[in-house]
Amino acid sequence: MIAYIFGGITTNSAGTSGRPQRQGTQETRSRQLPEQATVDSGAVAGRVALADDDLLLREGMASLLGRQGFEVVGQAGDAADLLTMVRETLPDLVVVDIRMPPTHTNEGLEAARTIREEFPQIGILVLSAYVEVEHATELLATGQSIGYLLKTRVTDVGEFTETLRRIIKGGSVVDPTLVHELVSARRRNDPLDVLSSREREVLALMAEGRSNAGIARHLWVTEGTVEKHVQHILTKLRLPETGDDHRRVLAVLTFLEGSQGGS
Repeated sequence: MIAYIFGGITTNSAGTSGRPQRQGTQETRSRQLPEQATVDSGAVAGRVALADDDLLLREGMASLLGRQGFEVVGQAGDAADLLTMVRETLPDLVVVDIRMPPTHTNEGLEAARTIREEFPQIGILVLSAYVEVEHATELLATGQSIGYLLKTRVTDVGEFTETLRRIIKGGSVVDPTLVHELVSARRRNDPLDVLSSREREVLALMAEGRSNAGIARHLWVTEGTVEKHVQHILTKLRLPETGDDHRRVLAVLTFLEGSQGGS
């Protein structure tokens, strides 16, 4: 499943292991992008800027998004070109590879940070070949309209395009592999000790990407009861007084970081 942290969400895909994902050759990776029928819609789903040094993968992604109703406003092969393009086109969303020329370390991540500082209204989806926990949690802590996915998710057209739409609407998206790596570790000095067992259960379901309605169905309680639990969680964790959606993200990050602390 992709973990949609807030925004009336559902989850629908299986996680993968935390090991590096083999991407194969450029030609193979481009061919992995499946064909999909063109979406017939009068409205553009969103204006998207793409940044990846793999030209074939980038072109394949642009073609896929065009068929799904998105407008690709430009493409870049490195972080410098991406920043120039974003400043000129002001897209709704940037999709950027975490590792780009010249050093292939964290140029994409640094570009994402710059974009968030200069244009906080622009959504950002960072793609990575494998999970980098520190980078991912740092990104998610920057607020709304942010996402971190493994590149293997691009091959599922429906899931990938739904991810883009969620981020454009203000949602935050976490790859399930990241969640699994964090929550599988033993917790020590648990920051969630202030919560009741039921509140911890609700928070764990929030971290899985369930909406309040989804949590209510899972626990066989009313949605109103879940809303009360969520408010108690946000209050007990002493989260800053921001929008409820952002506080929900911070609560989930507290849950994930508490899990990481036991590793």
